[in-house]
Amino acid sequence: MLEIIAKKRDHGELTADEINDFIEGYTSGRIPDYQASALLMSIYLNGMNFNEASHLAMAMRDSGERLNWPAELGPLIDKHSTGGVGDKISLILAPVVAACGLTDPMIAGRGLGHTGGTLDKLESIPGFRVDLTATELHAALLKSKIVINGATGSLAPADKKLYALRDVTGTVASIPLIASSIMSKKLAAGINGLVMDVKCGQGAFMKQLPAAQELARTLVRIGQNAGVKMTAVITNMDAPLGLAIGNSLEVKEALAVLHGQGPKDIRQLTLALAAHMLVLGNKAKTFKQAYQRAGQTLNDGSAFAAFRQMVTVQGGDTRYVDRPELFPVSQQQVTITAAKPGYLAAIDSYQLGMAVVKMGGGRLIKGTPIKHQVGIVLAKKVSTTIQKGDLLATVHCEGIDDDLLIEIQNAFQITAAPVTAEPLILDTINS
Repeated sequence: MLEIIAKKRDHGELTADEINDFIEGYTSGRIPDYQASALLMSIYLNGMNFNEASHLAMAMRDSGERLNWPAELGPLIDKHSTGGVGDKISLILAPVVAACGLTDPMIAGRGLGHTGGTLDKLESIPGFRVDLTATELHAALLKSKIVINGATGSLAPADKKLYALRDVTGTVASIPLIASSIMSKKLAAGINGLVMDVKCGQGAFMKQLPAAQELARTLVRIGQNAGVKMTAVITNMDAPLGLAIGNSLEVKEALAVLHGQGPKDIRQLTLALAAHMLVLGNKAKTFKQAYQRAGQTLNDGSAFAAFRQMVTVQGGDTRYVDRPELFPVSQQQVTITAAKPGYLAAIDSYQLGMAVVKMGGGRLIKGTPIKHQVGIVLAKKVSTTIQKGDLLATVHCEGIDDDLLIEIQNAFQITAAPVTAEPLILDTINS
């Protein structure tokens, strides 16, 4: 292990055998935290090339259970997002592709920092289970073609152990470590194709486009090396997606989109990602054909029916799906209004995401129960003309202090000069 650390410290390229030895030794406890920390910092400072990142992803994939699926399920195509504010796309996307005939065993996560978690959102539906066993996952997919579940404890355990160490050693923000971490879990899930939604901007982990592009290329190359079809879409996270931020609020917005309504940006991004998935899964020949087919499922109700079936299979109470007004509401709704006229130039998605976390809609401490009903609902989008006193947002809370309200107010930037909203999709990288 000392030789491996020294090699990477001195900018050397680690071999597959060296990486495998490190992962096996650290997972088994043979290699201590202090040596693993030294290697992680060397990787953070000196980087890894595509081959090293790919070897690391494969080694972590092989550190635990690998899911296998019956042949009758056909090609399994998944989507993964690097995390954003108001990102409820998975709740709509999975039912859309299921309605088009694709199978998707989506392994999702919980909230991380200022970003919301798909599992937390789904758990706002009473009874919805995100802890299905491998046997239950097989049964669920045969019934509904989609399942959104958390990773089992035996899926890529090396990644789980290494991530915890990265979190306390200042080595999280490393592109090869991020890419190998994501792909280890996705490859262990036994998928045939993957569409990556790489967020870029002020509210994302990748703030600048060149870094997002490097991450996207790394993800695509790792997938290619593993024989998985890949497409990476880099999307704008300078402002929140849609209007709702917060767990049950986002579920209700997702249901509106599934009924052919809801914010245009949510529908646009959902259909673009769905189209890429359908092309990877050979359900359409061209992106345009796939986009149109996906859109039809939102208009004819088949995507909503697929979502309802998934909720049923995973134990959720479908009364909340049929009647979203049944979701509990917060004790208070506080309005945020414009202090001056002008144009809404920017909405600080990071600040709003953290505000929801501070209100209890996310976790500052691991394991803390979530208040699913709290959040923020925007009334305006970037580039909108604003009059003094116009409603900017409604804060759904269980009591809130003045300092946090000021933080939320300051997240909205109003300028005298008109602005143009940035495009939602910034780049696409195919394998």
